[in-house]
Amino acid sequence: MATIINLGETNSVFNHFVAELRSVSIQTDRMRFRRNLERVGEIFAYEISKSLEYQPVEVTTPLGVATIMQLVEQPLLATILRAGLPLHQGLLNYFDQADNAFITAYRKYQKNEDFTIRVEYISSPPINDKILILSDPMLATGASIVKTVKGLLTHGMPKEIHIVSVLASNEGIEFIKRNLSLHNLTVWLGGIDDELTAQAYIVPGLGDAGDLAFGQKD
Repeated sequence: MATIINLGETNSVFNHFVAELRSVSIQTDRMRFRRNLERVGEIFAYEISKSLEYQPVEVTTPLGVATIMQLVEQPLLATILRAGLPLHQGLLNYFDQADNAFITAYRKYQKNEDFTIRVEYISSPPINDKILILSDPMLATGASIVKTVKGLLTHGMPKEIHIVSVLASNEGIEFIKRNLSLHNLTVWLGGIDDELTAQAYIVPGLGDAGDLAFGQKD
């Protein structure tokens, strides 16, 4: 069963950044929107880092030697193109020696507005026995995340899997719980919204993260 951690439940400056991401007046500034995604990614990285394994390392200073606890290993960072790039960059700013994986996954719409999720390309190093952190700003239906995780698992079995999303729907969380029966899975969120529209957009949500970050697509 997945462990769900909602950072939005704790009062911190993190919620200020999420509020700006949601705001229709602020998110019109595309550069600020990308930077806010990056900033929440940095906070996610900091919080995740508390759960990782550390070891004492001696560091030589100008006046002696200090023993400091440091990460045993860097995680492997993965994201879904294109919307995930700023969030991924925030994680990479903190886990700055991490290996990286990139996935193309998108909604293929039909004329009646139904859609299927297509995962067409995965560029990833081996992930066997790694700490995998997969980021995607919005966890709506959960289908993209589930298909992406299953695709990444063809490259090996991580010892830990962390999913990072700014906002999620309750429906998406339940979908992940039903379809990813992994004991080592943690889902990190910035907020959980109740409603999902017929077009599978989170309400109140924040809109289309990819369009807001990079411009509208066809």
